[in-house]
Amino acid sequence: MANAAADLPWKTVWITGASTGIGRELAVMLAARGVRVAATARNVAKLVDLAGQVPGIMPVPADVTNADEVAAAHARIMTAFGGIDLAILNAGVWDPMGASDFNAARVAATMAVNYAGLANAIEPLIPPMIAARRGHIALVASVAGYRGLPKGAAYAPSKAAAISLAEVLHGDLERHGVKVSVVNPGFVETPMTVVNEFPMPYLMKPDDAARRIIRGLQKGKFEIAFPWQMVAMLKLARVLPYPAYFWLVRNIIAPGGEPAAEKTRE
Repeated sequence: MANAAADLPWKTVWITGASTGIGRELAVMLAARGVRVAATARNVAKLVDLAGQVPGIMPVPADVTNADEVAAAHARIMTAFGGIDLAILNAGVWDPMGASDFNAARVAATMAVNYAGLANAIEPLIPPMIAARRGHIALVASVAGYRGLPKGAAYAPSKAAAISLAEVLHGDLERHGVKVSVVNPGFVETPMTVVNEFPMPYLMKPDDAARRIIRGLQKGKFEIAFPWQMVAMLKLARVLPYPAYFWLVRNIIAPGGEPAAEKTRE
């Protein structure tokens, strides 16, 4: 097993949403390179199976929507590892929704995972990192947070909030020696996206996404966004005036609207 100190800038990493998809790939790749990984998710069986397959991974089950569970998970990791060098807050839910099926309870449930779930982990992370004047917190958002997109009534605002939170924290924490990054992937082949019935341009495998994230974090980048084609298109869309953007959505992005799909969560 590689020496983490010689290969990567972290010896200990906490990953939420680690049982499937990008989170699982990150845990496997980092553990394989000598990093001690604390893997958090709701699914205990999947975490135990992951830890049994890959040495260096400690399963720490918790539901990110439960602040007490997350705080207890953080305390357990601190006791076991003596500190957390990098936290990748990756747990997320995708619940396609538009105006015709708008549901406030589903919106709240999405925000509870995608935004409040971040906050529940960040609260216990910040004090020891500030005290140590070191550490790195990565918030996994999405390119969908750049602008309101079809079927994104629940998802897009939650990811926009995550991006904004990362911007706020970066400004505050850099003075204390703590790094903050935001990860904005496009479509990645995971249990979250497999239910989608609409075309997903530039769809990538989770191992490819994980490699890009690790590389970006290693460089200390604030924003890690990919693939570049989707990033470029949506960042351009972000600066378009509303009439031009709404024309683009109506005629190019979703001329017939998007079909509904089953809610999934990592």
